[in-house]
Order: sequence, then C-alpha cells, then structure tokens
Amino acid sequence: MATTIPVPFSDVGKSTNDLLGKDFPVGHTKFELKTVAPGGVTFHVLGSQDNKSRHINGELKTKYVDYKNGVTVTEAWTTGNLLTTQIEVENQVAKGLKFDVTGGFLPSEGKKNAKVGVHYKQLGFNSRAHVDLFKGPTFTGDIVVGRDGFVVGGDVAYDVGGAYITRFAAVAGFTAPEYSVALHAQNSFKVFSASYYHRINADLEAGGKAVWDTKAAPSGDKTKTPVNLEALRKGVKVSIGGLFDTTKLDQPAHKLGLSLVFEA
Repeated sequence: MATTIPVPFSDVGKSTNDLLGKDFPVGHTKFELKTVAPGGVTFHVLGSQDNKSRHINGELKTKYVDYKNGVTVTEAWTTGNLLTTQIEVENQVAKGLKFDVTGGFLPSEGKKNAKVGVHYKQLGFNSRAHVDLFKGPTFTGDIVVGRDGFVVGGDVAYDVGGAYITRFAAVAGFTAPEYSVALHAQNSFKVFSASYYHRINADLEAGGKAVWDTKAAPSGDKTKTPVNLEALRKGVKVSIGGLFDTTKLDQPAHKLGLSLVFEA
C-alpha cells in the first residue's frame, strides 16, 4: 500500500531542472528578494540579467494565504508588463481537492488568457486538469501514480474546438532521500531525456541531463557543479554554478552563473 503522495507530473525530475537552471543559473546573473509583511502577505522580487545580451528581466509577485478558509491569492507583474492573478481554494469541498482560476493580461498587445483547473491528490495518486478558455479551448490533464519511491505518469493536451490531441508525454522515475533519476518522453514522444540528481552533502549537489531529439542531432550530457556560499549572514545566500558540456570539452561551450538571494 502506498504511504506517500507522489509529486505532480511536472515535478518529476524537478531537482535536476532546478539545479541546472533555477537555483544555480548559468549564463546570467540573478537577484532575488523575499519579504513577509506582518499581515502575512509575501512579497517576492526576482530579477535576472543575461551575461551575453545584458538584457534584464524582472518580476514582482505578492501572495496572500488565508489558512482558515484554504484560499490563496497570488498576483504578479513583470517588466514585460504582463499582469497575472491566481486564486486557489484547497481542501474545502474534499480533502486533497483544489480548484484554481488564473487570469493574465498583456495591455501592450491586448492579449488575455484565463485557465480553470482542478487538482486532486491522495496516497499513491496525483492528478491535475486545466482548461484554457481562450486557446482552443484546450484541455490539459496529467496523472502520476507511485509507490516506494517509484513513479510513472502521463500527460495529454486536447483541443476541444478542433477535436484532436495536440501533445502527449510520459515519465518514469525513482526518488530516494539523497538522489533521484527520471526518464521523460515528451513532445508527443519526439524528445526523450534522462536525468539524475545527487545531494552529496549540505553544500554540494550534482546533476546531469541527456536529451535526444528525434528531429535533431543528440545534445549530449551536461554536468553542473554548484558551490553554495552561505557565509555572509543569515538570510543572504550567494551561489555560484558552472555548466559543462561534456561533448564539447575542447570548445567554449561552458557557462558560469551567479545567484544572490535575500530573505527577510
């Protein structure tokens, strides 16, 4: 019998993806600031600059959680002038059931989007479904089942107006306390990937990912070794990461990145 709830479909292999991108960015410099107001509102400022083009992107996000009524409201505003609002209601109709509504608006182009979703999870089972009201409309659903660290899952998108499947994918993986591996078949089984993640100790993590695109040449392995320098003071973290393409060791194909995170 399953004793845990598996992660959602998009989070299988997330540790590797975060290591190679989010937590220790390469090819750009990242700045992040998180603060919590006395009323429980969380403010999150995120900025990044591409080391090559020097282009800067930023986002301001606010989040309010009403734990008593299971309601979460998140609003975001980006430097591209994209405005988004998400409302989530969890565990009110049934335990493990969450409803969410997300809307976005880009004033400069007059573009808007709206999604309605439902998420249901229990021991050994995690499923989600969303309907994009302005695109198609398009139905997207995924499911993951798991037991003893092993997970398998599938994802599908369906164009309701055109009555056809737009994409499908599958995943299998295994997660242990200090490491995880995952195999993905994406883009309607045209792109395949294998990834691993290993937490060596509290300050050192390693990960790798190999991707095979049936429509292109193999991309090879990439190995990243981040160094975590948390010696400044509590709430301030400086992270340095390097990404090395093992198929091009004799070429200038490697990248370095810097991340600054402040929490208060």
